Amino acid sequence: MSEANDGAILVLEDGQVFEGVAYGARGQTLGEIVFNTGMTGYQETLTDPSYHRQIVMMTAPHIGNTGMNDEDNESRRIWVAGFVVRDPARRPSNWRSKRGLEEELAQQGVVGLAGIDTRQLTRILRSAGVMRAGIFSGDARARTSELLERVRDSARMAGAHLADEVTVPDEYVVEPPEGVATVANVVAVDLGIKAMTPEMMAQRGIRVTVVPSTITAAEILAKKPDGVFFSNGPGDPGAATHQVAALQGVLESKTPFFGICLGNQMLGRALGYGTYKLAFGHRGINQPVMDRTTGKVEVTAHNHGFAVDAPLDDESLSPAGFGRVKVSHVCLNDDVVEGLECLDIPAFSVQYHPEAAAGPHDAAYLFDRFIDLMKGER
Repeated sequence: MSEANDGAILVLEDGQVFEGVAYGARGQTLGEIVFNTGMTGYQETLTDPSYHRQIVMMTAPHIGNTGMNDEDNESRRIWVAGFVVRDPARRPSNWRSKRGLEEELAQQGVVGLAGIDTRQLTRILRSAGVMRAGIFSGDARARTSELLERVRDSARMAGAHLADEVTVPDEYVVEPPEGVATVANVVAVDLGIKAMTPEMMAQRGIRVTVVPSTITAAEILAKKPDGVFFSNGPGDPGAATHQVAALQGVLESKTPFFGICLGNQMLGRALGYGTYKLAFGHRGINQPVMDRTTGKVEVTAHNHGFAVDAPLDDESLSPAGFGRVKVSHVCLNDDVVEGLECLDIPAFSVQYHPEAAAGPHDAAYLFDRFIDLMKGER
């Protein structure tokens, strides 16, 4: 951990300032500040591409106690723009740990802040909503008025198209493990995909071809997939016009479709519904969601700041002409749409993460539901 005199400050867009201790790399970073309520899984959070251009603040006070390992990364690097914690561990203590959290942050150039009242900051964000912010340490610290101007000049998340910035440059294939028969071939469009997603499909016998976000509908369908998947990812779904057009081509072909998180928002927009920005979003591993098909309540992992604007009650007709649609899942905290199901074409999606690592795993059955959908279509 940094020495007490190695100061750093957090400047919020509304002018509030938090003074703390530098943590990770020194310098400055800008982004939308959000809070994550998970008590575990910080390594998966840091490496989730959906957090691209966001400063993540953990509400759990003690972070870093299990260090960092080489197995739990969700992607090829840390994506968060900055990291804020209250009480970082002085040293990691876990048999799988390879290095400390602060060491990893510094090595990857992630500017962080420790030692502030994260409960107070959470209450501010829950009241005022998420906002732009900046962390400044070392030589980056200057007069607060100058730093506030930098924050207010930074890019907003609304209107940002970011999937193309985090996607893989070239396609790759994840095969089912040895001894597991292949039951389907799926094209997975990487909008910011997490490593656990194709792994959980492969465990069930799905051969997954992960492709860049810039792929077209014609290129997807040329691979003759049994199903198509759109992943999670960062940014405003309203700005992802290319991906929406590609998905509409998939839906017109009646190839079975499954989407998660940003993929859910892409389905909503492809069907003709709108999306909107939530005040402070859902980020954590303890969100209650009801599956309206079964009436079962699941504890689920979330990471989204946007949501689909679709009618909650009864069925509705897709404004884009894809038939009947129902909201299949809903958040019990605030009635946000958490899933869509098409009744006249083979397509469904969820806003949360059934592949969640480090958990919970209540919703893993959705991958089996995708297989059933593909079997029915074939």
